Order: sequence, then C-alpha cells, then structure tokens
Amino acid sequence: MVSAVIFDCDGVLVDSEVLAHEVELAVLAEIGLHYDPHDFAIRFMGRSDKVFFEMLDADGRERLGRSIIDEIRGPMNQRYRKAVAERLTEVPGALSAIRALALPKAVASSSTEAGLAVKLKKVGHWEHFAPHIFSAEHVTHPKPAPDLFLLAAKSLAVAPPGCLVIEDTVNGVTAARAAGMRVWGFSGGTHMTPRIAARLSDAGAERIVESWPEAERLFAAL
Repeated sequence: MVSAVIFDCDGVLVDSEVLAHEVELAVLAEIGLHYDPHDFAIRFMGRSDKVFFEMLDADGRERLGRSIIDEIRGPMNQRYRKAVAERLTEVPGALSAIRALALPKAVASSSTEAGLAVKLKKVGHWEHFAPHIFSAEHVTHPKPAPDLFLLAAKSLAVAPPGCLVIEDTVNGVTAARAAGMRVWGFSGGTHMTPRIAARLSDAGAERIVESWPEAERLFAAL
C-alpha cells in the first residue's frame, strides 16, 4: 500500500534536465572535452553538484591532463541560471497531477537547496510540497545512496515500504530501491529517450510512466 509519494525535481517536475545538458555539453566541448549525449545523461543525471564536478574534474585530469574546475564551474552555473530564468517550464501536466494527489508528498532532489527554491517557485510547485523539500545538501551521502529518500520519508512520518518514488535517473532509481521503496521511472521530460527509459527499468523501476496525465490516472488507483 502506498502512503506517500516522493518526487525527484529535475526532469520530473520541471523540464530542466534538457537545459542543463545543453549548457554542460557546450561548456565542456569548448575546452575540448566531448561526450556522447546518451552516455553523459546516464552517467551524470541524478548526481549532486559536488559529485558532478568532482567526476568532471577527474575526466579532465585523465583526458586533458589538467584540472578543469576553474574553467567550467563559472560558465556552467552562469549559463544554466540564465537558461532557467528565461526558459524553464514545468513538465507538462505536473501541477495538475500534484494537485490531484491526496497523499502526503515530498521532493527529494540532487539539486542545491537554493536551486530547488528557484525552480519550484518559478513553475508554481513550491507551495504544494513545502516544507517537505529536500536537496543533496541535506544529507552526507547523496543519490545513488538512499539517504535523501529516507530523510524525506522520515519527514512525512511514513515507513520506507509505504513510499512511492517518481524518478527519471538511474542514480535516483538505485537510491529509491536501496531505501526499500517502490519506484516508477518517469520518461515525460524533454531530455528523455527510449534508451534512457530502458535503463530505468534495468535499474529496478517497476514501471515506466510516460507523462503526467498517465501518472495522474495511476495515482487515482493507489
């Protein structure tokens, strides 16, 4: 029985992953570090900012022979903030599904606390989750560790087996499964591809939900 629903944010509630990938791949290409877009998405989506930049710096040292943090962090952050301010939208149908869900709910995201506030307030979602909004900064071990989801469940006073997680990343699905929770893979974000969705199933998502209208119908049956 599902007693609460925990949502990832980026690529699930807000259509931000496509903006992030656009900015990140462009900045990296400008310094000579190139990635296959699919492999980049699978490897890095769902990581905290700290881990993301540590992994990129390790790639820079290995492939370019130098630390790249000072070259990429500023441009990435500046361009991403501009993209969010100018182009961020909700994933279509998210607000309707959130409003229709009568169960307790929370957000558990690898974004920063400040970034979550900007994005969720911009699309009108903040008030439907606050104060149960948690970022990677709230835990020592972010996704794919289970800590963030366990914190969200504790805040809702619901045992982990009673929680359903909605995720669009392999790291997030892995974290939810490690927390002992049910998890649905969500493929409704603009950044998603059939290959990424298939990886969510491989990681342990019990089903793939393709849109928020579909999720809203499924919520009604919980």
